[in-house]
Amino acid sequence: MRHSLAMSALALVALAGVALPAAAFDLQAHRGGRGLAPENTLVAFEHAMALGVDTLELDIGLTADKVVVVAHDLVLNPDLARDAKGAWLADKGPALHTLTLAQLQGYDVGRIRPDSAYGKQFAQQRGQDGVRIPTLAQLFTKVTSQPAAGKLRFNIETKLDPTQPELSASPEDMVGALLAEVAASGMNGRVTIQSFDWRTLALVGRLMPAMPRAYLTSPRTLKDSRWTAGFEASQYSSTPQLVRAASAVAGTNAPVIWSPSFADLTQEQVKEAHSLGFAVMPWTVNRREDMAKLIDWKVDGLITDYPDVLRELMRERGMALPKPIRASSAS
Repeated sequence: MRHSLAMSALALVALAGVALPAAAFDLQAHRGGRGLAPENTLVAFEHAMALGVDTLELDIGLTADKVVVVAHDLVLNPDLARDAKGAWLADKGPALHTLTLAQLQGYDVGRIRPDSAYGKQFAQQRGQDGVRIPTLAQLFTKVTSQPAAGKLRFNIETKLDPTQPELSASPEDMVGALLAEVAASGMNGRVTIQSFDWRTLALVGRLMPAMPRAYLTSPRTLKDSRWTAGFEASQYSSTPQLVRAASAVAGTNAPVIWSPSFADLTQEQVKEAHSLGFAVMPWTVNRREDMAKLIDWKVDGLITDYPDVLRELMRERGMALPKPIRASSAS
């Protein structure tokens, strides 16, 4: 199955070119803008489009029946998932890759448990009942149904944990299925693939050489080479140099993005990354003052739970704003 999925993806993507990401500042709605609407759902993505963003940032997993779904957690999150009777899960649910799509979509993920720490963190989010975990194909269909959404991009994170491989599909299966879905939907020129698990980015480099790749980092993942595809961070003078070495393995000329945790980023690192030829896209930046500082540092975009706050700051600074995409009557 692993090899067949990967080869199917390769055969499909070989037929289509991949465009480079736009050079302008990139406003990315993290999980569709989870500060405002239920994360990684069609509700959130529609809201972000109507607000006006450049890129929908999202996460994907693979179900037991090999369907690519949009979800962040490797297991059903008891702070997000309610069963068919409307009851919150008592504890962590099963791993997503052990459930079929039909089983997975039996859960409602339209609200955050209000008494949870997670719920208090996003108390202003507008929940909605009857919301299901969508497939990636459903999201692509939703976007292509809007004629004005032709320039909207997708930053898709593969959700794996190399320290707990039993909780997700293999990198080969996930990447193969993802690239096949991207190609089948005609989205080759509008997708960046990102991951903390750099094994998946190496696979993307081999299967779709022109696909932009974003190397996610955090202090935790940089301490364990299982996350960085065997590259030891301690052997490099800086994280940008580490990213440069890892991204060179596939031998492609695809755009490379470094996506660090914003709190661990310095202005000197931004300059170094730019000197090495790749973009810097920090995550997840929610406070206005942090956004302003990073824009001053000339990062290439920001991933935020509050795209409305970032839009307002950009407007005040005279920066170009992405146009809102309203749902058409035909949809």
